[in-house]
Amino acid sequence: MALADSAGCAKPSEDFPFPEIIELNVGGQVYITRHPTLVSVPGSLLWEMFTQKNVRSLARDSKGRFFVDRDGFLFRYILDYMRDQQLVLPDHFPERSRLQREAEYFMLPELVKMLAPKLSKQNSLGDDPCQSDPEELSPNADATRNLTSASATLSSAVAGGPGAAVTAGVGATGTDVRRAGFITIGYRGSYTLGRDSQTDAKFRRVARIMVCGKTSLAKEVFGDTLNESRDPDRPPERYTSRYYLKFTFLEQAFDKLADAGFHMVACNSTGTCAFAHDQTDDRIWTSYTEYVFYRE
Repeated sequence: MALADSAGCAKPSEDFPFPEIIELNVGGQVYITRHPTLVSVPGSLLWEMFTQKNVRSLARDSKGRFFVDRDGFLFRYILDYMRDQQLVLPDHFPERSRLQREAEYFMLPELVKMLAPKLSKQNSLGDDPCQSDPEELSPNADATRNLTSASATLSSAVAGGPGAAVTAGVGATGTDVRRAGFITIGYRGSYTLGRDSQTDAKFRRVARIMVCGKTSLAKEVFGDTLNESRDPDRPPERYTSRYYLKFTFLEQAFDKLADAGFHMVACNSTGTCAFAHDQTDDRIWTSYTEYVFYRE
């Protein structure tokens, strides 16, 4: 509250219409920073916004904060770059292409160059197989990946070592090194059973299939079929137990896990029983089951 109060107490002048401390609402995420930070890159969109004299032309939210309708999670990296013109990303950062798009929107050409795909080992696309947005890769991403594989194949062939044939085969097929990890699938099920099991059981469909594990692995395996609404903007290297799938067929989830190289290593289930009605002997069985998958 101290920062907000100091920002509100500042009295901008005609020559300097903005306060020293500025509050931003970027896509629902609130950021508090200094005015010199926002204008540190001449020609950028933020520089244009916060050097103009007509403050009223800028959009504001209901609390008077300046509003920018962009990705609130990725803006933290934009703001970090504005502070010292350096880019520091977490290991195996899966939102690189989206961050590049944000850098283009905010008119930061040097940051765009830093995020552009490169053939170096550090920035190669092949180093991070857990892309959460594969459909939004830059247009030359496939060409870069193919060129990297072809270079590795050519180097192995020239070397002529014992492993040359194997390396060439891997490069030709474009096989990526996948990271190890666990994914847990959980669901609740119930059915009604009549007296002495003489009547057919009335099964209820699976209402929701829960997904627990590292965010990047869950996005890699399930892609667009993963519902992230209960835990949006979760960083890729963090774990979550709040994701669930948009479909309700366990076999479909198992197929996706098998295609991604996972295999089941454990499972467990619990069940409870209760009478459906006081005047009948029908019983409702409710169970919760979890399957644990692992990829080496």
